[in-house]
Amino acid sequence: MSEITAAAMSIFAAMAEAPLVPREHAREAILLLESDLPWVNLPDGSKIQLLHVDLNQNLWITRNRMKPGFGVNTHYHTGPVFAVTLSGEWFYKEYADKVNKAGAYLFEPAHSLHTLCVAEDAKEDADVWFAIFGSNIDIDDEGNVINILDAKKMLTGYRALCAAQGQTCERLIVVGE
Repeated sequence: MSEITAAAMSIFAAMAEAPLVPREHAREAILLLESDLPWVNLPDGSKIQLLHVDLNQNLWITRNRMKPGFGVNTHYHTGPVFAVTLSGEWFYKEYADKVNKAGAYLFEPAHSLHTLCVAEDAKEDADVWFAIFGSNIDIDDEGNVINILDAKKMLTGYRALCAAQGQTCERLIVVGE
């Protein structure tokens, strides 16, 4: 038997003895129903529900219900963003011809510059699930940074909004705290 074959056989034997991915300290999956966490009101009447925050990865996952006419500052993210539109529609001012409608999936690569908008004449709220890695960097028309939002700031803000609105968010999934 050649040395390569003997080494391969040794590797295969070791793999058979122990799993490739150990299950030591395995945990159960965590299921959240929509009613498990509060929707909190934003100043324009839109709502946000924070579902999961991982402080170690600077990741936050939200569901947003954005009213017709909703808009945010022009911004970019330091990591990728994944979005699924559940109902309604929305778009980026920079790509107004690419409208996210119910069932649409959107991938934003890191550093993609955009301005999220919901049309003034939209017939319903846009309900969107977002997974955001990295920080959200808001900029002004000259490209100056005017605000930075990260997972920690989002967590602190959501908890404060819940408390101010008499809600509890104890079911929120938080990693790294």
